[in-house]
Amino acid sequence: MNVMKKVVITLIAIMCVFFSCSVYATSRSAISEGTAGQLVEIKEKEMKELEDYNEAYGSETYGFTAYMLNKVRIYSIPLCFVGIAMGAIWQYVIGIRKLDVHDRGLFLIISFVTILVICQVLPLVFAIVVKGFRN
Repeated sequence: MNVMKKVVITLIAIMCVFFSCSVYATSRSAISEGTAGQLVEIKEKEMKELEDYNEAYGSETYGFTAYMLNKVRIYSIPLCFVGIAMGAIWQYVIGIRKLDVHDRGLFLIISFVTILVICQVLPLVFAIVVKGFRN
């Protein structure tokens, strides 16, 4: 039974490497075939958004900081939800039989909820401090 697990894990690892190489090759050919225009559009859109932040905050430094904090706010949501789900699985599924894993799951949930709250509130606090208390 132990040998069977090792074989299955090895096959899964080989398949993951194969598929990741295949996806990388496909994405490289797709970029060269015609999505370069889309990349330019995305870049222009992001540069326009950065310029809007620079105008709103009146400084390149403050505008760039607000822009990056907004990106952190947006991308922290799915990352933290995955972490919370992983912690819930460790706590409620795996932790039924093992108390140390149960505690680790609880700590993961608490950590990711804390990170989520900080990432969501930090842009607001930055905007209040910069716009409210700056000369």
